[in-house]
Amino acid sequence: MSTRIQNGKFTDVILDSLGEGLFTVDKDFRIQTLNRAAEKILGLNREKIIGDFCKNIFKTPRCYDECPIQKALEKGTNVFDIESEMSHHSGRKIKVKLNSAVLKDEHQEPIGGVIIFRDMSHLEEIHKNLISRTNFYGIIGTHKSMQEIYNLIEEVADSDSSVLIQGESGTGKELVANAIQKTSKRGDKPFVKVNCSVFPPDLLASELFGHVKGAFTDAVKDRIGRFELADGGTIFLDEIAEMPLQMQVQLLRVLQEGTFERVGESITRKVDVRIIAATNKDVRKEMLAGRFREDLFYRLNVIPIYVPPLRERKCDIPHLVRYFIQKFSLLTGKKIKEIDDEAMDLLINYSWPGNVRELENTIEYAFARTKGSIIHASKLPPNVRLQTECCFEPKKIQKDKPLPVESSEAKLIRQTLERVKWNRSKAAEILGMGRTTLWRKMRAYGLIEE
Repeated sequence: MSTRIQNGKFTDVILDSLGEGLFTVDKDFRIQTLNRAAEKILGLNREKIIGDFCKNIFKTPRCYDECPIQKALEKGTNVFDIESEMSHHSGRKIKVKLNSAVLKDEHQEPIGGVIIFRDMSHLEEIHKNLISRTNFYGIIGTHKSMQEIYNLIEEVADSDSSVLIQGESGTGKELVANAIQKTSKRGDKPFVKVNCSVFPPDLLASELFGHVKGAFTDAVKDRIGRFELADGGTIFLDEIAEMPLQMQVQLLRVLQEGTFERVGESITRKVDVRIIAATNKDVRKEMLAGRFREDLFYRLNVIPIYVPPLRERKCDIPHLVRYFIQKFSLLTGKKIKEIDDEAMDLLINYSWPGNVRELENTIEYAFARTKGSIIHASKLPPNVRLQTECCFEPKKIQKDKPLPVESSEAKLIRQTLERVKWNRSKAAEILGMGRTTLWRKMRAYGLIEE
């Protein structure tokens, strides 16, 4: 008898360790067991509902039409990946995906059923963020390349695979890392960030893996490293290409085995950490130069993400400008609400070597100089005004003197019009200019709908 009790307790421990909700019912559909995850997801107390009919508790539409347990019992087969809703104790509806199976006795006779379900609410949140495609977890952009990144982030939300983000400085690689972590199944677990370029080689190992007292001159006490702090969650290694080769060997071991030693210690420790890395360098060139290990690259590059420079997605500049205007209005208390057409022309035609970060600094500079409610071209930084004015004079657009259709602004306007099927109202909104201004520019550039 004691063995059976011990086995029962062991089974409870196993069920309570699952991340998915689970409950079992007998042939009369009365609840027999409920694990801890199910209690948490639905806000229930298992002691109060054991023995009750499952339809009274879970209140899913499928309880009255195509009950998955009933279907499994009738067909004698398991049912997989059914989308449904369950009711939280508070009355809130929760999107779930569930599987059901038949429970049988030692004679293979059906005695009830089991349902395992997953809370899909976090994916619903992702879908809500994807609706506008303008602001995805702080990433601003509607360009096709950015939408592809949003889609990829959504698709790998349930994955623990390592990610390598590449892109120029200032493109928003850390924002992409944040979005990956927030949408992942580790989203509520620790998220630790390390910039590999700010630590001297002899201190980076201590920073990542920790050290014991006396390991080196300044090691006056034991110290936990970033990997231990991130255990169970995610670590973001920025500027990964700056990591010394010897450290790359240690990182490779963590990726392969999930083990490491603190500096000055021989005890092997285990960690469960997802790794997201980022760099502004061409890693393949670094490998050819012997500065980056090929085996580490392939371990990190399971899910590669390339963040394009701002000059390759200029249709996003108006969205970014509006976002930064709102941001600095809140931060400064200034009542600045918009930017005039001439200033927007300058921003669109600038090459942005510093990418989104430089654009943000530009708007902050303009805020500091602007006294009214509109940012004018004269308030933009000299480098933005001078570079753009060399090849483009916004004030001199004349309908009898069209500029080359292939100029950067003309190309941007044409691409935007094609994307919205030549709807000028939608195009003007996307480009951040008035319809009259858009029409004037279309005529100046010879962009007349055929």
